[in-house]
Amino acid sequence: MTKRVALMKLLPFAAAMAAIVVASNIGVQFLVADGWLTWGAFTYPLAFLVTDIANRLHGAAFARRVVLTGFATGLACSLVGTQIEGAFGPLVTLRIALASGIAFLAAQAIDLGVFSALRDRRWFVAPLTSSVIGSVVDTALFFSIAFAGFLAFPAGWGDVSWAQEATAVGPLWVALALADWGVKLGVALLALVPFRLITGKLAPNVA
Repeated sequence: MTKRVALMKLLPFAAAMAAIVVASNIGVQFLVADGWLTWGAFTYPLAFLVTDIANRLHGAAFARRVVLTGFATGLACSLVGTQIEGAFGPLVTLRIALASGIAFLAAQAIDLGVFSALRDRRWFVAPLTSSVIGSVVDTALFFSIAFAGFLAFPAGWGDVSWAQEATAVGPLWVALALADWGVKLGVALLALVPFRLITGKLAPNVA
């Protein structure tokens, strides 16, 4: 396969992943559900859908390149966000930028591994299982690194005192994480529909 053909095959997946990451970075600035969620919570889980379709159609190595595209886009968005001042400081603190990058790479790597291990099962097993497990890892890593009080970061990396407010399930950041994961779970279930339609049409013998 020539480099040009390989690039043309990668381009739509890379563009979709980049669009999701950009939309999520913008959407996270807007609160919904009385502040328990942001619009980014509804778009970000679609990254797992793109990874899973790429993995199903072209294999894990190809999907890994798609993930790296998303990581590079997210890194660029974070760098831009750290330079934009909002009402309470930078739109993206260094701590949140670090949490976002680590969570994205770890969750997507686990999604790739779980999907590849289950790819020969019934069509829905691999995408659903990998997305659910990846979402758990993503949520746990992001919210703990970004907001947990038991992790010490330099003061200049962002104030997280507000996230320690007590709630019925523990600190506020834990409650926010549970709400976020609930959305991810719902999106993972809904994403089975486009996954089946796309892979069934483009690769009916392997979907």
